[in-house]
Amino acid sequence: MSPDAATLVDPRVAAIRPFLDLLRSPARGTPLRLDNGALVSEGGERYPIEESGVALFVESTISVDAKVQQAHYDRIADAYVTNLGYPHTREYTAYLDQALLTQLPATGLGDIAEICCGRGEAVELVAGRFRRAVGVDISLNMLKAARKDHQDPAIAFLQGDATRLPLADGAFDSVFMLGGIHHVNDRAALFGEIARILKPGGRFYFREPVSDFLPWLALRAIIYRISPTLDHLTERPLRYQETVPYLTGAGLTLSSWRTYGFIGFCLLMNSDVLIFNRLFRFIPGIRGITRAFTRLDDWITSRRGWTRRGLQVVGVAEKPRAAAA
Repeated sequence: MSPDAATLVDPRVAAIRPFLDLLRSPARGTPLRLDNGALVSEGGERYPIEESGVALFVESTISVDAKVQQAHYDRIADAYVTNLGYPHTREYTAYLDQALLTQLPATGLGDIAEICCGRGEAVELVAGRFRRAVGVDISLNMLKAARKDHQDPAIAFLQGDATRLPLADGAFDSVFMLGGIHHVNDRAALFGEIARILKPGGRFYFREPVSDFLPWLALRAIIYRISPTLDHLTERPLRYQETVPYLTGAGLTLSSWRTYGFIGFCLLMNSDVLIFNRLFRFIPGIRGITRAFTRLDDWITSRRGWTRRGLQVVGVAEKPRAAAA
């Protein structure tokens, strides 16, 4: 069998082949080709493809912060998934998901990238609305779980650093980050990468912890130090006054910033910290109770003067279209 024929039947590379035009070497920004179960750049860098079909881009191009996050999430991946799987957690997350979905265009999303994708939450949320999707995360354990959950050949997963993305310039119509920005300390580099990979007119959608309300800032200063699934050294919730300059500096224009989550979020979305929270899953009608709390939280954060006092922000930023000559 010829090398080309062997490559065609190799399931590892079959998962990556349809996405070659979207990928680039993170070291040089050059195109990649498939060669014996790996991606190879024009400069000779070689990036292996793991048995599950996840391409590995972090052996030689990874920041110090990304190394810390890699070790952290490889360690707590199972607990993280468990915490998100409780019925009250899923119900409250559905409320936050709907807040994000209202920001999306009625038309398709084109080619999308999900950065810090974990198990592919955004990919799942917008299923059927994109042409191709690429998920990037630093944790191989999370990516293996994502690959297992998402068998769609229109989805690829890559292990990569969010500040050194293995993705091509101007290749994506939409970029998503759900709970990933606050894990990246170098926001200038992160937003610069997002602007780089977006097409002119492309949009960046995000949903993140936010601490513009002083009580939440104080509470999180404690929680991030006592929870085994959180890391106060590398996790930093967003602040409006800090985030906007970074977006602007990267060439992105913020078009929407609205916060969600209040009392209900505190009680129902912190099973990693509040041990008793895990017992809520045994309460009859817990989903209905959770929906009632989402309505209360939504009422609070919709009041005049309170739209930036929630615990989660849903935002949209756009890469301007090139000016006409």
